[in-house]
Amino acid sequence: MNKQVNFEDYEVGYDIPAAIGMDESEIQTPCLVLDLDALERNIKKMGDYAASHGMRHRVHGKMHKSVDVALLQEKLGGSVGVCCQKVSEAEVFARGGIKDVLVSNQVTQPAKIDRLARMPKLGARTICCVDMPGNVADLSEAATRHGTQIECLVEIDCGAGRCGVTTTPQVVELAKAIDAAPGLKFAGIQAYQGAMQHLDSYDERKAKTQIAIDMVQDAVDTLKAEGLECDIVGGGGTGSYYFESNSNVYNELQCGSYAFMDADYGRILDKDGNRIDQGEWENALFILTSVMSHAKADKAIVDAGLKAQSVDSGLPTIFGRDDVEYVKCSDEHGVVADPDAVLKVNDKLKLVPGHCDPTCNVHDWYVGVRGGKVETLWPVSARGKAY
Repeated sequence: MNKQVNFEDYEVGYDIPAAIGMDESEIQTPCLVLDLDALERNIKKMGDYAASHGMRHRVHGKMHKSVDVALLQEKLGGSVGVCCQKVSEAEVFARGGIKDVLVSNQVTQPAKIDRLARMPKLGARTICCVDMPGNVADLSEAATRHGTQIECLVEIDCGAGRCGVTTTPQVVELAKAIDAAPGLKFAGIQAYQGAMQHLDSYDERKAKTQIAIDMVQDAVDTLKAEGLECDIVGGGGTGSYYFESNSNVYNELQCGSYAFMDADYGRILDKDGNRIDQGEWENALFILTSVMSHAKADKAIVDAGLKAQSVDSGLPTIFGRDDVEYVKCSDEHGVVADPDAVLKVNDKLKLVPGHCDPTCNVHDWYVGVRGGKVETLWPVSARGKAY
């Protein structure tokens, strides 16, 4: 753990959901459980892939919001640093020992710019995205005032329709402004399309990614002709990393969900038409839940409802079971269809959340399990850091 926690001060069931050395069956529910073996295999696999393709891998810290997981990704997967979406989130990772931090978002509010400009004093390379000329001057003023350097990526809107510029001339204009601004350094291009990652069809994802690749290639070539080199050409997620890594233009992957996997990502198909959670990646993250009532013969009620998960990408699936199904939830209850009445009160089930990122953000702890025993407890370090 990045910061020593004295678990003697914590009470199981009140402060923490489990104690190290405890049997898995004794863990208090609902809580997040990590299969450490599966997690480590996922991390190593992506690290090996990136290395074999000559790519850097900057892991997406917004997925797990955990310094401990990020440090494990450095140790086992050779990651170069993290992406974050908010300045406060980025500070958590910088304070926790991550030395290369990208806020893969625009930072425009004065107080947040000020905090960003102070982040290099924590010992971390500090990078953010830019898509408006006026933001360049504000970032420059803050960095100059604090005597630090902020590196900037020009963000290209490659299909999400949110942030980012849409033409190569706009990329060049911003890159030149950054390059000329005191306290700033032009570091390259950010081109990531989040929603496309979740398209079920491999061919559809490939076609969408090619649009981004063509846009980025034109921008990189034009910048080079203007004397501006890109240290980072970043993008690529769990649903598309194989396209960016073979593009000959991207040099940095930014995958997040591969490490944990969730039900929504698990449904997308690989080039052979197989679900990616059935061979490419393993489920390592679960919401452990307990049956709290079976007063109705055909349904079990569990203790993981809306307050234990996010269902924006659909309901969770029940890991390793096809005889029961999670069908409905309210604030504190989940309804599990149990037509053959196979479940009984206090039985535990492992739920694969529909969307891991916001699910992790509503919990305080990860319980790391190996061989049926609790091996570690990791805080969700950046939980609630939304500023």
